[in-house]
Amino acid sequence: MDKNNLKTKFLSKKIIVLVVIITIFIFYISFNLPPKDFPLNQVLIVESGQSLQQITDSLYENHVIRSPFFFRTYVIILGGEKRVIAGDYLLDQKIGPADLAYRLVRGKFHLEPFKATIPEGWNIFQTGDYLKENLVNFNLAQFLILAKEKEGYLFPDTYFIFPTTKPEGIIKMMEDNFEAKINSLSAFATTTRSKEDIIIMASILENETRTPEDRRIVSGILWKRLKLGMPLQVDASFVYVNGKNTYELTANDLKIDSPYNTYKYQGLPPGPIGNPGLDSILAALNPTTTKYLYFLSSLDGKMYYAQTFEQHKKNRELYLK
Repeated sequence: MDKNNLKTKFLSKKIIVLVVIITIFIFYISFNLPPKDFPLNQVLIVESGQSLQQITDSLYENHVIRSPFFFRTYVIILGGEKRVIAGDYLLDQKIGPADLAYRLVRGKFHLEPFKATIPEGWNIFQTGDYLKENLVNFNLAQFLILAKEKEGYLFPDTYFIFPTTKPEGIIKMMEDNFEAKINSLSAFATTTRSKEDIIIMASILENETRTPEDRRIVSGILWKRLKLGMPLQVDASFVYVNGKNTYELTANDLKIDSPYNTYKYQGLPPGPIGNPGLDSILAALNPTTTKYLYFLSSLDGKMYYAQTFEQHKKNRELYLK
């Protein structure tokens, strides 16, 4: 065999080896990259008791990994089949099977509690929208269904909530906080009014007034109106009628047929119109007695009071125009 043939054979072998190496490298890289439709910012749930095969199949079906083989291999190398830690994993970055296996074996959930501040007076719709905006895969529809009967009893406060917390968990947290706050108020033991009436009144005060003093004065006025058989005629309850505030209401709005229209129907609304804070609850429990029967809030939030309707009309002309 001449030298040229030897060189040709040697070169051919080198090319074949190089092609094989490149093919293996491309194959390895392609299966170690995350899929194009990787579910970024979704939550991967690993259930307690799941086998490595079940976990792998789920990851593959949900486009988290390209190769079940590589993922299983990495898990076994890192700690063995039974070392995967159950829990909720936030897929906050596109990662390959090696990094994913490391996270699952070490329990790297990447979930930090969110500091949720729920303002006093917010209703369940405002609270739900806020949680939907800040939590992962938050089920707003389920929250509203579960919270519907809890309006007024979900205490407004600052909560530290894990992003994957379910609606029922958040509702229980807020409800438990409400009960703890209420149980600390001795005035509930001596009041002749029902707990439900107190919370409905407090939710109105929360939305009609801004200061502790005004809350107590308006509380006295509204309880007096109820005693006299007068309509409450509060604007805040229209949030449950058409979503309008005091300055958006028209004469036609005041004629809407709704149990929350306190211009049309006497008595308290059928339920709270929001979730009151502690000061509003205290104001409902401890109203200030005055000679006033009317009140209004000016555009700058200052309250003006009147004993007669004529005085009230003058206040409207002076402070609402």
